[in-house]
Amino acid sequence: MIAPVASWNNYPRQVCTLHRPERYREFSPDVESAIARGLGRSYGDAALNEGGHVFLSERLNRISVFDPERGVLRAEAGVSLDDLLRVIVPRGWFLPVTPGTRFVSLGGAVASDVHGKNHHCDGSFGNYVNSIQLAIPGAGPIDCSPTANPETFWATVGGMGLTGFIGEVELQLRPISSAYVQARHYAATNLEELFRHFSDPDRDAPYTVAWIDCLSAGKRLGRGVLMAGHHAARDELPAEARAKPYDLSTGRALSVPVNLPAWVLNPTCVSLFNGAYFAAQARKRAPFIADYRSFFYPLDNISHWNRMYGTRGFVQYQCVIPEAGAFDAMRKLLERIASSRHASFLAVLKRMGPAGNGMLSFPMPGYTLALDLSLRDPDLFKLLDALDELVIQHGGRVYLAKDARLSAASFRRMYPRYEEWLTVKNKLDPQHRITSSLARRLEIGGAA
Repeated sequence: MIAPVASWNNYPRQVCTLHRPERYREFSPDVESAIARGLGRSYGDAALNEGGHVFLSERLNRISVFDPERGVLRAEAGVSLDDLLRVIVPRGWFLPVTPGTRFVSLGGAVASDVHGKNHHCDGSFGNYVNSIQLAIPGAGPIDCSPTANPETFWATVGGMGLTGFIGEVELQLRPISSAYVQARHYAATNLEELFRHFSDPDRDAPYTVAWIDCLSAGKRLGRGVLMAGHHAARDELPAEARAKPYDLSTGRALSVPVNLPAWVLNPTCVSLFNGAYFAAQARKRAPFIADYRSFFYPLDNISHWNRMYGTRGFVQYQCVIPEAGAFDAMRKLLERIASSRHASFLAVLKRMGPAGNGMLSFPMPGYTLALDLSLRDPDLFKLLDALDELVIQHGGRVYLAKDARLSAASFRRMYPRYEEWLTVKNKLDPQHRITSSLARRLEIGGAA
C-alpha cells in the first residue's frame, strides 16, 4: 500500500510503500530500499523512507519466552513496552530502562538505544539486551550479542535500524516489590539551584528528571522541579495497596480529540501554563506514592497529545552535553530559547551516566535537555541550527531518534564512531538496501 506517513510529531509527512507482515519470515529487507518501523513514536524521519519501502512490525508482537524466576524475556521486535509491562509487572518484574512513553516497540527501543530517568545509575537500554536476532539482505537471520558477533550487536544497538531488521530480542528485566514508585519533588528557582539539586547526594534517587520552565529569563532562568523516585517496597505503600501491590486500576485516559489551532501554544499561553505547573509541582514537598504509569509515563495519560501542536506538527530537540561544560552550555541554550520566545510547555533536563556502548548511541556522561517546539514559527530551524553549533562547541550531540533536521556535517562532528559503524554496515548490507529518510538526510550508511 502506498500512503503518506509521519512519525509522532507529524513532521515530516512522506509517501512510502507500506508492508504489514504477519510473520517474521515475511519481514524481509530483500528489496531495493527498505526500513523497519515499530509503533511510529520516534520524532522525525528515522522510520520513514520517502519513495521506498517501510515494513511495519506491529503484528510481530509475540512473546516467545518469559522466565519469571530469572526475569529473562524473549519477544518479537514489534511488541510494545506497554504489552510487556502488562505481563511482567504482575509477576514482580520491570523494564531495566524505559523511555518517557510505554507505547514504543521493543525493536525501536534497541535501535534507538533508549534511555530513561535512571541513566545516571544504570545506563541505556542496550546494556540489558542479552541477544538480538537480525535479518540482513541476501541472508537468513543472524544472532548477535555482546559476546557473539559483538560488532554487529553494538552497531545495531543505537544504529537506527540501518544494520538490518531486528526480529527478536532477549532482555534481562529488573525485580520490583510493587507496581508503585515513592516520589519526591524539589523546586528550584533557577538553573543554578536545579544543578545543585542534581548533584546533592541527599536528593539523588535511582530515577531523577527535572521539568524546566524554558520561557523564564533573568534571575528565574531555568527554574524547574526535580522529580526523584524509587520503586516502592511493600511497607512503603498505603495500607490498602499492600495486599495487592502489583494491581493497578485501569483508569480512563484523557484525549485530545482534534488538532488544536496554532495560537493555543503561543508564548503567553505556554507561560501561563508553566507558571501554574511549577506552582502545583513545587507544592509536593513530602514523599508520596504514585503508580508506575503516572511516574514514568505522564503524557501517556493523554491520548493523541501530539494533536496539541496542530496540523503543522512539531519537532523535539534533544541534546546531551558533557558534564564539565554542562551548566554553561545549558544556561546558553536556555537563554537563546527564552529570548527567541519559542514556546515549549515540555522541557526536560536529565543527568546522564556512562556513554552508550552502541557505535551511534546518544548517551554520554553529562546532562541532556529535551524540548518540544511547535512548527508554527518559520524561523525555528535557524534557531535549532544555532543550538547545534553551541552543542558541538561543548562536545555534545543531538539524539537521532528525536531529530528531523540535523545536517550531515553536524552529524559527523557529533558522532565520532560513525566510520567504525559504517564499516560494519558495509559488511552486513554492501548494497545499502536498508536505508531511511534520516540516512539520506545525514548521508550515512552509504546513502547519498
